[in-house]
Amino acid sequence: MNEKPTKEQILGIIAKYGKAKEQLLAILLDIQEVSGSNCVTEEWAQLVAKELDLPLSKVFDVLTFYAMFSIKPRGKYVIEICNSAPCYVSKSEEVAKIFQDILGIKMGETTPDGLFTLLYTSCIGACDQGPVAKIGDKVYGFLNKEKITGIINEYREVVSCQK
Repeated sequence: MNEKPTKEQILGIIAKYGKAKEQLLAILLDIQEVSGSNCVTEEWAQLVAKELDLPLSKVFDVLTFYAMFSIKPRGKYVIEICNSAPCYVSKSEEVAKIFQDILGIKMGETTPDGLFTLLYTSCIGACDQGPVAKIGDKVYGFLNKEKITGIINEYREVVSCQK
């Protein structure tokens, strides 16, 4: 994982948006992206609240309402497996089991190397491709063991090439 950002980096992100309260989502997304742990810590939430003159509860309301945010450390890649009705019917539980077996973790956990976090999510709008999973902005459909193995290997390769 990346190093923890400095207070100056966080203040720079806030300043980039002109300390505008209506930019809270964008600010928090940017902070989460540079966090090194794919989350917004309480420390940074407090700083945002102070700098935007917002109650800390408002910042935490946003952080806990939107699924894209986390207040707990997560892997570099968050794998979201759709468990809405259409995907469930097309065997999303089997897909989840395959991911768990390949990664060696259970739903809600992060791999020891900090690369992957595995979560369920509600509908991501690809019902015609179910069962599906989403990593970042990319949606993967018609999943089976072979495809899932390839996807995981592809992400691991990207990381190994970055070293």
